[in-house]
Amino acid sequence: MKVTVEKTEIADLVVVSPEVFEDARGFFMEVYKDSEYAPLGLPSQFVQFNHSGSVKNTVRGLHFQWDPPMGKLMRVARGTAFLVAVDIRKGSPTLGKHKAFTFSERDRKLVWAPAGFARGFAVLSDFAEIEYLTTGAYNSKGESGILWDDPALGIAWPVNEPILSGKDQKAQTLAQWLDRSESSFFKV
Repeated sequence: MKVTVEKTEIADLVVVSPEVFEDARGFFMEVYKDSEYAPLGLPSQFVQFNHSGSVKNTVRGLHFQWDPPMGKLMRVARGTAFLVAVDIRKGSPTLGKHKAFTFSERDRKLVWAPAGFARGFAVLSDFAEIEYLTTGAYNSKGESGILWDDPALGIAWPVNEPILSGKDQKAQTLAQWLDRSESSFFKV
């Protein structure tokens, strides 16, 4: 297996492309292999695997967790989605900056966003399935979110009438998060 890593303008946020083997039957790829990831500086141990299915125009996020710190390796397994990661690390030169990727199941790429990033997505196809491996087990008391359309972030979401959970509708702004004592968990 060969894995390539494409750096972004935000430190530690990368796009991971596993080697894909295709023939007349279809394709095969190793999505994750610890012996390939570790030498590239990617996490080599995950503790949870999540799979989400959503209808068109659903926006989920921007979510993050500080206790335990949670990094996410995300991929679009079915359909097309707009994946977003926002740097929320205090002291980071890219604090409040984001990077967005429009991926489909055909791209077969993954986004690695370590702890200290708020992550989310919007579904662009009729239905999409997003899978993600996490470096921390979910803890409702140690997680939160940033308002998906916080004007300070400047994210150009490609949906006009998003379908949101009640929790995501009431999320805090980045400025409100940075005023909380828990934000000190994410420092550069």
